[in-house]
Amino acid sequence: MIMVLLLQGIWCSADCWETDRIALLQLQSHLNYSLQHDPNIPFYYDYSTSFSKIDVIKCCDWERVRCSATTGRIIQLNLHSIRDFSAGMWYLNASLFLPFQHLNHLDLNYNQITGCLKNEGFERLSSLENLEFLDLGSNNFNTDILSSLTHLSSLKYLYLYGNHMKGRINIEGGEELLNMSNLEFLDMSMNYLENDVLSSLKSLSSLKTLWMSYNQLKGPFDLKELDTMSNLKELSLDGNNITKFIGSRGMKNLRALYLVTMKGSSMLLQSLGAFTNLEILYMSGSDLKGTRFAQYSNLINLRELYLDGSSVGRNFLQSLEVLPSLKILSMRNCGFSGIIPVNQDSNLTNLRELYLDYSSVDENLLQYLKALSSLETLSMQGCGFSGIITMNQGICKLKHLQILDISYNDLSGNLPLCLANLTSLQQLHLSFNHFIGNISSSPLEGLTNLEYLSVSGNLFQIPISLSPFFNHSKLKYMESRGNKIFAETDGQYLNSRFQLERLVLSGGGYCGAFPKFLYHQHNLQFVDLSHNQMREGFPSWLLQNNTKLEQLYLINNSLSGPLKLPIHSHMNLSLLDISDNFFQGYITPEIGTYLPKLSHLNMLGNGFSGSIPSSFGNMSLLRYLDLSNNRLSGTIPEDLTIGCVSLRELILSNNSLQGQIFSEISNLRFLYELQLDGNQFTGSIPHSLSNSSFLQVLDLRHNNLYGRIPRWLGNMYFLRVLDLSMNNISGSLPSNLFSSNIQEIYLSRNGLQGSLEDAFYGCYELNVLDSDHNHMTGSISSCHNLRIMDISYNHLSGKIPNWIRNMSSLQILDLSQNRISGNLPSNFCPIDLTEVHLSKNMLQGLLKDSFYNCPSLVVLDLSHNNLIGRIPKWIGEIPLGYILLSHNHFEGEIPIQLCKLDKLSLIDLSYNNLSGHIPHCLRCSSNYWYRQQEALLDPPTTALAPSIAYSPDIQPEQPVEFTTKNSSYFYQPSILHYFSGIDLSCNNLAGEIPPELGNLNMIKVLNLSHNKLIGAIPPTFSNLRQIESLDLSYNNLEGKIPPQLTQLYSLAVFNVAHNNLSSKTPERVAQFATFDQSSYEGNPLLCGLPLPKSCNNTSPSPPVTPTEEKEDNGFMDMGVFYVSFVVSYIMVLLAIAAVLYINPYWRRRWFYFIETSLTNCYYFLVDNIPLLSKFGLS
Repeated sequence: MIMVLLLQGIWCSADCWETDRIALLQLQSHLNYSLQHDPNIPFYYDYSTSFSKIDVIKCCDWERVRCSATTGRIIQLNLHSIRDFSAGMWYLNASLFLPFQHLNHLDLNYNQITGCLKNEGFERLSSLENLEFLDLGSNNFNTDILSSLTHLSSLKYLYLYGNHMKGRINIEGGEELLNMSNLEFLDMSMNYLENDVLSSLKSLSSLKTLWMSYNQLKGPFDLKELDTMSNLKELSLDGNNITKFIGSRGMKNLRALYLVTMKGSSMLLQSLGAFTNLEILYMSGSDLKGTRFAQYSNLINLRELYLDGSSVGRNFLQSLEVLPSLKILSMRNCGFSGIIPVNQDSNLTNLRELYLDYSSVDENLLQYLKALSSLETLSMQGCGFSGIITMNQGICKLKHLQILDISYNDLSGNLPLCLANLTSLQQLHLSFNHFIGNISSSPLEGLTNLEYLSVSGNLFQIPISLSPFFNHSKLKYMESRGNKIFAETDGQYLNSRFQLERLVLSGGGYCGAFPKFLYHQHNLQFVDLSHNQMREGFPSWLLQNNTKLEQLYLINNSLSGPLKLPIHSHMNLSLLDISDNFFQGYITPEIGTYLPKLSHLNMLGNGFSGSIPSSFGNMSLLRYLDLSNNRLSGTIPEDLTIGCVSLRELILSNNSLQGQIFSEISNLRFLYELQLDGNQFTGSIPHSLSNSSFLQVLDLRHNNLYGRIPRWLGNMYFLRVLDLSMNNISGSLPSNLFSSNIQEIYLSRNGLQGSLEDAFYGCYELNVLDSDHNHMTGSISSCHNLRIMDISYNHLSGKIPNWIRNMSSLQILDLSQNRISGNLPSNFCPIDLTEVHLSKNMLQGLLKDSFYNCPSLVVLDLSHNNLIGRIPKWIGEIPLGYILLSHNHFEGEIPIQLCKLDKLSLIDLSYNNLSGHIPHCLRCSSNYWYRQQEALLDPPTTALAPSIAYSPDIQPEQPVEFTTKNSSYFYQPSILHYFSGIDLSCNNLAGEIPPELGNLNMIKVLNLSHNKLIGAIPPTFSNLRQIESLDLSYNNLEGKIPPQLTQLYSLAVFNVAHNNLSSKTPERVAQFATFDQSSYEGNPLLCGLPLPKSCNNTSPSPPVTPTEEKEDNGFMDMGVFYVSFVVSYIMVLLAIAAVLYINPYWRRRWFYFIETSLTNCYYFLVDNIPLLSKFGLS
């Protein structure tokens, strides 16, 4: 006994046996193991120890190692998927496992093992008397490997699936394969074995489970070959081409048979009678149309039948009656015709569980379900039921029903009252239908045996108190997302009898306090009260009362105040999400002490201020931390970067953090996402980040970092996204940066220099390159897998290379504001290219057929170059939405083919030498308007899929420069979605303005200035209700300004200066009251405010043009006016005469008035005639 204690003491002091530790180190060296290959399950466990010090790590703590709790010897090695495939095939030295004498479990699957070294095969492991489990699946072994396995007599479980085994198994020494008398489980699935392999398995007398799925077994399957396997209970033959079974007496103990994805064969089903004691049959994913079970089948013991994903016909369904013991029938996702034979005389009346999820079930089936009187589980999720469901004669008759699932259908109306009859119901799933009504008056109140209730995605009204369920003492799970939650007005409160374990009441629009029943819950493990606009502080009492609580979601409420945590540490809470609330103040300094077991913490979108508490370092299990979009300041605490050894994602974006990013002793070894954008960090990119060798996303944009990009970033094996934009980084790019596995690089708005060709050599994995606004020189480099290339605002030179046409993945090309010269390449457009931005370069020559074959091109920006010639006609053959060709030397007419572009949002042809007429058929509107029209013409077909895309989105991803309101702006994609405009200014266009342009009622900008246009301003322009800028200046327009234009209430800029317009300026109302003299100057015949020229001057009238004659009177038709005036005058006279005739009083008053007036006139003339004679007027 003393010796045993001494030995145990020696083992404990060294953690594991010295021989095991040394053997592990030798094994690791042989594996050629790469840490970078395995970020999620590293070979060793101690995160704080560097790779060079691995020899002092406690080997029983290694992640893939398990030791015996009593002896300390290694008993399990889980080495699956540990090899880097780039290392090539692996020839194993099995002797390396010999030191592990107590090993009972060895997993080597998915490692590209092709074989063993000579004389170092698995026969060497015969001395490992405890080895019971060996997994060699998903490797490259052939049947030769089996010779070395025959000596492993202690094996019980052997996995050989997914290898390259073909044909018959030939073993030296005859058919003693597998001299494995103890083997109970053998998996040889997914190989290329044929029927004759069965004879090689005869000696496996102890075998209980045999999997031969997805091999090349075909034709009749002779069960006599398996006679010796008298203990076989489970046989899997999925995915083979077996036509029938030839009976045998040796299969009496077989209980489960797997025939998944078998082709239909009547002989196959009828031969199943050979398995007289079969209890479980899987035939999922099979084509069973035209087949049926034999009428006198021996499957009298079959209890479970799984037909999920199969196609079955009427005959097959009818033949189910020959299965008298069937208890479970699963027909999920089936396509079948006919009705399951359920009637009073059917053998299926003993059925306990029926699963029809996502199958096309005839609704008439519901009325026959009452015959399944023993049914306990009925699941009809996603069966396409619609309308008001009728259950009275069907489902409501199932007195023993315990589980009912009718979720994900299209059912509507109130819940049937007869549901109250299902008093045995324990689980009810009603989610994602269109049920309505107040839960308080529904039949759910009487289902007091309910344990699980899910009503998400309906139109129920649910009281926040859950008072209808107060008597449901067994209720443990309550889920409601997206229903209307309301507060009861009676104020009555009763104690609930339930103790919930899971509570979801989210997205209900409720606005108030936490429900009172929550204060009396003590068993909660999961709580989601998100999106309810609750208006209290943090519910620390909820954590205090529920010590088993694991996950708490309070997203997007109106919770405010400081974050007050419970006094005592909560040891079970693993997830806390309080994002998008109004919490303020400091984060509790002791948060890491109070919540030490958190693995997920999300506090984004609040008002937290102050520094990040150093106690986060106590959260050794924390994997996700998001403190973004707050007001935090200070530095990242060193304790966090040292103590949070499990951290995978750290998101601190959009705060006011400063200082160095990490200290040199950072220990975030397994970090794979780091987002620190939108802060005030300074200094260079710290070398300590190189310790985070599994980093996949590094986002440091919009800080104050300086210095050079470190070379070690190019050695980060897993790095996929690197964003250093909007900093002060300078110098040239490391030569190895793009030869790594990085897929997206964002370096815009820095001070980077150097040659582009040198930096981008070998960028085979790169998908996105954004390096605009730097000082890069040289010519464009080849990155054939790029999807987005943005190198605008640099100093690139040279020509656009022809190899761009070979970049099959390229979608966006932006080389604006460089020094690129030469002609555009002929037909260089990759098939998926959607945006081309080449403005402000020195391109020259003709367009020719450069973009002729661009089936996806949406944006074409060639402005500010030296291009010449005509705009080609093929421009109307590509789906352009944004055409920007301004500031070139294009000539000729505007091609009429532009009228074919039915999704055009922006066209700028200004500052060219274009002539001819403006096409009357131009179309232009915003992308948003186009999408609205498509939605009206082709609305979504189902309520469950409202976000169906109606057509390819034509919204660009890059900003576009366009001139409006006399200024040039860069419009971001989010604005372009609602923006549209036409700029044809500064050309030589002639003729009249097409009145059809007035039909572009969604346009924002129309600029036709500085041309030679004649005629009148079309009155149809009054239809441009959304226009903000209308410039018609510097033309030869004549006639009046249509007064209807004053109805353009969005107009901010209006200019008709320097034309030949006449008459009065528009009335100074609405927007026209804001336009000054500059809007009208240069029109000699125009008068009225704000011009200094008054319209009261009696100057000769100008000649009237035919167009003006037509519209001279504006709104008024003079002929109609004269007629209406005469008619009105006569009616007034007749009315006066009628009044005088009817009313004698008014008649006397009228004649008295006439008499008095005549007398006054007489005396006026008598008195004034002498005076007039004095002036010689008599």
